Amino acid sequence: MRLLSFALAALVGAPTWAQDVKAIVDMHVLPGYRALAAEAAELSEAARADCTATNQELLSAYHDAFDAWVRVSHLRFGPSEQDDRAFALAFWPDPRGKTPKALATLIRDVDPVVSTADAFLTVSVAARGFYAMEYLLFDAQFTAHENSDYVCTLVEAVAQDIDANASAILGDWESGYADLLGNPGNDTYRTEAEAAQQLFTSLSIGLEFTWGTRLARPMGTFDRPRPNRAEARRSGRSLRNVTLAIEATYELAELLSGGDEGLSSAFDRALERANTLDDPVFAGVAEPGGRLRVEILQTAVYDIRKIVGEELGPSLGITAGFNCLDGD
Repeated sequence: MRLLSFALAALVGAPTWAQDVKAIVDMHVLPGYRALAAEAAELSEAARADCTATNQELLSAYHDAFDAWVRVSHLRFGPSEQDDRAFALAFWPDPRGKTPKALATLIRDVDPVVSTADAFLTVSVAARGFYAMEYLLFDAQFTAHENSDYVCTLVEAVAQDIDANASAILGDWESGYADLLGNPGNDTYRTEAEAAQQLFTSLSIGLEFTWGTRLARPMGTFDRPRPNRAEARRSGRSLRNVTLAIEATYELAELLSGGDEGLSSAFDRALERANTLDDPVFAGVAEPGGRLRVEILQTAVYDIRKIVGEELGPSLGITAGFNCLDGD
Protein backbone atom coordinates (compact mmCIF):
# COMPACT_ATOMS: atom_id res chain seq x y z
CA MET A 1 0.00 0.00 0.00
CA ARG A 2 1.37 3.40 -0.98
CA LEU A 3 0.40 6.21 1.33
CA LEU A 4 -0.40 9.71 0.15
CA SER A 5 2.87 11.52 -0.52
CA PHE A 6 3.44 14.17 2.11
CA ALA A 7 5.87 15.91 -0.22
CA LEU A 8 3.20 16.33 -2.89
CA ALA A 9 0.75 17.66 -0.33
CA ALA A 10 3.35 20.19 0.80
CA LEU A 11 3.60 21.54 -2.73
CA VAL A 12 -0.08 22.34 -2.96
CA GLY A 13 -0.61 23.63 0.54
CA ALA A 14 -0.57 22.51 4.15
CA PRO A 15 -0.26 18.70 4.34
CA THR A 16 -3.29 16.74 5.52
CA TRP A 17 -1.79 14.05 7.69
CA ALA A 18 -4.59 12.57 9.75
CA GLN A 19 -5.23 9.58 7.46
CA ASP A 20 -1.51 8.95 6.98
CA VAL A 21 -0.57 9.08 10.66
CA LYS A 22 -3.40 6.74 11.57
CA ALA A 23 -2.24 4.35 8.85
CA ILE A 24 1.29 4.38 10.27
CA VAL A 25 -0.07 3.62 13.73
CA ASP A 26 -2.13 0.73 12.33
CA MET A 27 0.55 -0.63 10.00
CA HIS A 28 3.79 -0.01 11.88
CA VAL A 29 3.36 0.87 15.54
CA LEU A 30 0.62 -1.46 16.74
CA PRO A 31 1.85 -4.58 14.87
CA GLY A 32 5.32 -4.01 16.30
CA TYR A 33 4.16 -3.76 19.89
CA ARG A 34 1.76 -6.68 19.46
CA ALA A 35 4.65 -8.81 18.27
CA LEU A 36 6.75 -7.70 21.25
CA ALA A 37 3.99 -8.56 23.71
CA ALA A 38 3.45 -11.97 22.13
CA GLU A 39 7.15 -12.86 22.07
CA ALA A 40 7.69 -11.57 25.61
CA ALA A 41 4.87 -13.82 26.82
CA GLU A 42 6.58 -16.77 25.11
CA LEU A 43 9.85 -15.84 26.82
CA SER A 44 8.21 -15.74 30.23
CA GLU A 45 6.53 -19.10 29.62
CA ALA A 46 9.80 -20.68 28.49
CA ALA A 47 11.60 -19.39 31.60
CA ARG A 48 8.91 -20.81 33.87
CA ALA A 49 9.19 -24.19 32.16
CA ASP A 50 12.99 -24.36 32.40
CA CYS A 51 15.04 -21.37 33.55
CA THR A 52 18.47 -22.88 32.92
CA ALA A 53 20.85 -21.40 30.38
CA THR A 54 21.08 -24.75 28.60
CA ASN A 55 17.38 -24.69 27.69
CA GLN A 56 17.35 -24.19 23.92
CA GLU A 57 13.67 -23.21 23.92
CA LEU A 58 14.45 -20.44 26.40
CA LEU A 59 17.39 -19.20 24.32
CA SER A 60 15.26 -19.22 21.18
CA ALA A 61 12.47 -17.34 22.97
CA TYR A 62 15.01 -14.80 24.22
CA HIS A 63 16.22 -14.09 20.70
CA ASP A 64 12.68 -13.86 19.31
CA ALA A 65 11.62 -11.40 22.02
CA PHE A 66 14.80 -9.35 21.63
CA ASP A 67 14.19 -9.22 17.86
CA ALA A 68 10.72 -7.86 18.50
CA TRP A 69 12.06 -5.22 20.88
CA VAL A 70 14.67 -3.97 18.40
CA ARG A 71 11.93 -3.59 15.78
CA VAL A 72 10.09 -1.07 18.01
CA SER A 73 13.08 0.38 19.86
CA HIS A 74 12.96 3.57 17.77
CA LEU A 75 9.43 4.31 19.01
CA ARG A 76 10.66 5.82 22.26
CA PHE A 77 7.66 7.93 23.22
CA GLY A 78 4.30 7.63 24.92
CA PRO A 79 3.63 4.27 26.59
CA SER A 80 7.21 3.02 26.26
CA GLU A 81 8.44 6.01 28.30
CA GLN A 82 5.78 5.65 31.00
CA ASP A 83 7.35 4.37 34.24
CA ASP A 84 10.72 4.06 32.45
CA ARG A 85 9.46 0.95 30.65
CA ALA A 86 11.84 1.28 27.71
CA PHE A 87 14.85 1.59 29.99
CA ALA A 88 13.61 -1.36 32.03
CA LEU A 89 13.47 -3.38 28.82
CA ALA A 90 16.74 -2.14 27.37
CA PHE A 91 19.32 -0.58 29.68
CA TRP A 92 22.17 -0.05 27.23
CA PRO A 93 24.73 1.41 26.68
CA ASP A 94 26.09 0.60 30.11
CA PRO A 95 29.55 2.21 30.19
CA ARG A 96 29.99 1.72 33.93
CA GLY A 97 29.03 -1.94 33.96
CA LYS A 98 26.02 -1.41 36.21
CA THR A 99 24.15 -4.45 34.91
CA PRO A 100 26.59 -7.20 35.96
CA LYS A 101 27.18 -5.40 39.26
CA ALA A 102 23.47 -5.16 40.02
CA LEU A 103 22.88 -8.81 39.11
CA ALA A 104 25.87 -9.95 41.18
CA THR A 105 24.57 -8.01 44.18
CA LEU A 106 21.12 -9.61 43.95
CA ILE A 107 22.68 -13.08 43.78
CA ARG A 108 25.19 -12.43 46.55
CA ASP A 109 22.46 -11.21 48.90
CA VAL A 110 19.99 -13.89 47.78
CA ASP A 111 17.65 -10.92 47.60
CA PRO A 112 14.00 -11.98 48.08
CA VAL A 113 12.94 -9.17 45.73
CA VAL A 114 12.68 -11.83 43.00
CA SER A 115 9.80 -13.53 44.79
CA THR A 116 7.02 -11.37 43.32
CA ALA A 117 6.54 -9.26 40.22
CA ASP A 118 5.59 -6.20 42.27
CA ALA A 119 8.70 -6.47 44.40
CA PHE A 120 10.89 -6.85 41.34
CA LEU A 121 9.65 -3.48 40.06
CA THR A 122 11.83 -1.87 42.76
CA VAL A 123 15.00 -3.36 41.28
CA SER A 124 17.32 -1.04 39.35
CA VAL A 125 16.64 -0.95 35.61
CA ALA A 126 20.24 -2.15 35.22
CA ALA A 127 19.17 -5.58 36.50
CA ARG A 128 16.08 -5.80 34.31
CA GLY A 129 15.31 -6.35 30.66
CA PHE A 130 17.03 -7.95 27.71
CA TYR A 131 20.60 -6.99 28.55
CA ALA A 132 20.31 -8.32 32.09
CA MET A 133 18.83 -11.52 30.67
CA GLU A 134 21.75 -11.76 28.26
CA TYR A 135 24.24 -11.80 31.13
CA LEU A 136 22.24 -14.46 32.96
CA LEU A 137 22.00 -16.72 29.91
CA PHE A 138 25.32 -16.13 28.14
CA ASP A 139 27.96 -14.94 30.62
CA ALA A 140 29.92 -17.58 32.56
CA GLN A 141 29.97 -15.33 35.62
CA PHE A 142 26.29 -16.20 35.99
CA THR A 143 25.71 -19.39 33.99
CA ALA A 144 28.36 -21.18 36.11
CA HIS A 145 27.52 -19.46 39.40
CA GLU A 146 27.52 -21.71 42.46
CA ASN A 147 24.08 -20.42 43.48
CA SER A 148 22.41 -21.77 40.35
CA ASP A 149 19.00 -22.02 42.01
CA TYR A 150 18.85 -18.30 42.72
CA VAL A 151 20.18 -17.45 39.28
CA CYS A 152 17.41 -19.58 37.80
CA THR A 153 14.80 -17.76 39.86
CA LEU A 154 16.30 -14.47 38.76
CA VAL A 155 15.99 -15.52 35.12
CA GLU A 156 12.29 -16.20 35.71
CA ALA A 157 11.84 -12.82 37.40
CA VAL A 158 13.55 -10.91 34.57
CA ALA A 159 11.51 -12.76 31.94
CA GLN A 160 8.29 -12.09 33.81
CA ASP A 161 9.22 -8.41 34.13
CA ILE A 162 9.92 -8.16 30.38
CA ASP A 163 6.53 -9.73 29.72
CA ALA A 164 4.78 -7.32 32.08
CA ASN A 165 6.42 -4.24 30.54
CA ALA A 166 5.70 -5.33 26.98
CA SER A 167 2.08 -6.06 27.88
CA ALA A 168 1.70 -2.71 29.65
CA ILE A 169 3.09 -0.78 26.67
CA LEU A 170 0.74 -2.54 24.27
CA GLY A 171 -2.18 -2.09 26.63
CA ASP A 172 -1.65 1.67 26.79
CA TRP A 173 -1.37 1.89 23.02
CA GLU A 174 -4.53 -0.09 22.43
CA SER A 175 -6.55 1.54 25.20
CA GLY A 176 -6.04 5.12 24.13
CA TYR A 177 -2.64 6.26 22.92
CA ALA A 178 -3.19 4.97 19.39
CA ASP A 179 -6.26 7.22 19.18
CA LEU A 180 -4.34 10.20 20.57
CA LEU A 181 -1.65 9.90 17.90
CA GLY A 182 -3.85 8.71 15.06
CA ASN A 183 -6.60 11.28 15.66
CA PRO A 184 -4.88 14.57 16.58
CA GLY A 185 -6.78 17.41 18.15
CA ASN A 186 -6.19 16.50 21.80
CA ASP A 187 -3.99 17.69 24.66
CA THR A 188 -1.15 15.36 23.62
CA TYR A 189 -1.15 16.03 19.87
CA ARG A 190 -2.96 19.26 19.15
CA THR A 191 -2.46 19.13 15.40
CA GLU A 192 -1.80 16.65 12.63
CA ALA A 193 1.62 18.27 12.20
CA GLU A 194 2.54 17.47 15.80
CA ALA A 195 1.59 13.83 15.32
CA ALA A 196 3.65 13.58 12.14
CA GLN A 197 6.52 15.34 13.90
CA GLN A 198 6.51 12.61 16.57
CA LEU A 199 6.87 9.85 14.00
CA PHE A 200 9.56 11.71 12.06
CA THR A 201 11.50 12.25 15.29
CA SER A 202 11.26 8.52 16.04
CA LEU A 203 12.73 7.76 12.64
CA SER A 204 15.58 10.20 13.26
CA ILE A 205 16.24 8.83 16.74
CA GLY A 206 16.33 5.26 15.48
CA LEU A 207 18.83 6.05 12.73
CA GLU A 208 21.00 8.11 15.07
CA PHE A 209 21.12 5.30 17.64
CA THR A 210 22.12 2.74 15.00
CA TRP A 211 24.81 5.00 13.51
CA GLY A 212 26.11 6.70 16.63
CA THR A 213 25.78 3.96 19.24
CA ARG A 214 25.27 0.47 17.84
CA LEU A 215 28.04 0.98 15.26
CA ALA A 216 30.20 3.76 16.70
CA ARG A 217 30.75 2.26 20.16
CA PRO A 218 32.54 -0.93 19.07
CA MET A 219 34.51 0.99 16.43
CA GLY A 220 36.04 3.34 18.98
CA THR A 221 38.97 5.02 17.24
CA PHE A 222 41.40 3.66 14.68
CA ASP A 223 44.15 3.48 17.32
CA ARG A 224 41.84 2.15 20.01
CA PRO A 225 38.99 0.01 18.65
CA ARG A 226 36.49 -1.23 21.26
CA PRO A 227 34.93 -4.51 20.00
CA ASN A 228 33.96 -5.48 23.55
CA ARG A 229 31.59 -2.52 23.58
CA ALA A 230 29.43 -4.02 20.86
CA GLU A 231 25.77 -4.34 21.74
CA ALA A 232 24.65 -7.80 22.87
CA ARG A 233 27.94 -9.41 21.85
CA ARG A 234 27.62 -12.17 24.45
CA SER A 235 24.58 -13.53 22.65
CA GLY A 236 26.07 -12.84 19.21
CA ARG A 237 23.45 -10.21 18.32
CA SER A 238 25.50 -7.09 17.52
CA LEU A 239 25.10 -7.14 13.74
CA ARG A 240 21.68 -8.76 14.02
CA ASN A 241 20.41 -5.78 16.02
CA VAL A 242 21.80 -3.32 13.49
CA THR A 243 20.11 -5.16 10.63
CA LEU A 244 16.77 -5.35 12.44
CA ALA A 245 16.95 -1.67 13.35
CA ILE A 246 17.63 -0.69 9.74
CA GLU A 247 14.71 -2.82 8.56
CA ALA A 248 12.35 -1.29 11.13
CA THR A 249 13.30 2.30 10.35
CA TYR A 250 13.10 1.47 6.64
CA GLU A 251 9.46 0.51 7.10
CA LEU A 252 8.67 3.74 8.93
CA ALA A 253 10.57 5.82 6.37
CA GLU A 254 8.64 4.20 3.53
CA LEU A 255 5.35 5.08 5.18
CA LEU A 256 6.39 8.64 5.97
CA SER A 257 7.82 9.34 2.53
CA GLY A 258 5.22 7.55 0.46
CA GLY A 259 7.95 5.32 -0.96
CA ASP A 260 10.59 7.84 -2.00
CA GLU A 261 12.95 6.07 -4.42
CA GLY A 262 16.13 7.80 -3.31
CA LEU A 263 15.48 7.04 0.34
CA SER A 264 14.54 3.45 -0.43
CA SER A 265 17.74 2.99 -2.42
CA ALA A 266 19.79 4.28 0.52
CA PHE A 267 18.15 1.80 2.87
CA ASP A 268 18.69 -1.01 0.36
CA ARG A 269 22.41 -0.21 0.20
CA ALA A 270 22.69 -0.24 3.99
CA LEU A 271 20.92 -3.59 4.24
CA GLU A 272 23.13 -5.04 1.54
CA ARG A 273 26.20 -3.96 3.50
CA ALA A 274 24.80 -5.45 6.69
CA ASN A 275 23.78 -8.73 5.08
CA THR A 276 27.22 -9.28 3.56
CA LEU A 277 29.31 -8.16 6.54
CA ASP A 278 29.69 -11.60 8.17
CA ASP A 279 30.94 -10.16 11.47
CA PRO A 280 28.24 -10.99 14.06
CA VAL A 281 29.81 -9.16 17.02
CA PHE A 282 31.98 -6.62 15.15
CA ALA A 283 35.16 -8.35 16.29
CA GLY A 284 36.69 -7.32 12.97
CA VAL A 285 37.01 -3.69 14.05
CA ALA A 286 40.20 -4.73 15.86
CA GLU A 287 42.04 -4.98 12.53
CA PRO A 288 42.11 -2.49 9.60
CA GLY A 289 40.27 -4.59 7.02
CA GLY A 290 37.43 -5.48 9.35
CA ARG A 291 37.16 -1.92 10.60
CA LEU A 292 36.85 -0.66 7.04
CA ARG A 293 33.92 -2.99 6.38
CA VAL A 294 32.08 -1.76 9.47
CA GLU A 295 32.88 1.84 8.51
CA ILE A 296 31.30 1.23 5.11
CA LEU A 297 28.12 0.04 6.83
CA GLN A 298 28.18 3.03 9.17
CA THR A 299 28.60 5.36 6.21
CA ALA A 300 25.59 3.77 4.52
CA VAL A 301 23.49 4.49 7.62
CA TYR A 302 24.87 8.03 7.73
CA ASP A 303 23.75 8.52 4.13
CA ILE A 304 20.21 7.55 5.15
CA ARG A 305 20.31 10.03 8.02
CA LYS A 306 21.45 12.76 5.66
CA ILE A 307 18.59 12.14 3.24
CA VAL A 308 16.08 12.03 6.09
CA GLY A 309 17.36 15.27 7.61
CA GLU A 310 18.07 17.25 4.46
CA GLU A 311 15.35 16.01 2.11
CA LEU A 312 12.55 14.11 3.83
CA GLY A 313 12.19 16.51 6.76
CA PRO A 314 11.99 19.68 4.66
CA SER A 315 9.60 18.02 2.24
CA LEU A 316 7.29 17.29 5.16
CA GLY A 317 7.79 20.70 6.70
CA ILE A 318 9.05 19.14 9.93
CA THR A 319 12.37 18.55 11.69
CA ALA A 320 13.69 16.12 14.27
CA GLY A 321 12.63 17.04 17.77
CA PHE A 322 13.71 16.17 21.31
CA ASN A 323 15.68 12.93 21.59
CA CYS A 324 14.53 11.01 24.66
CA LEU A 325 17.84 9.13 24.68
CA ASP A 326 19.74 12.35 25.33
CA GLY A 327 18.38 12.90 28.83
CA ASP A 328 17.26 16.31 30.07
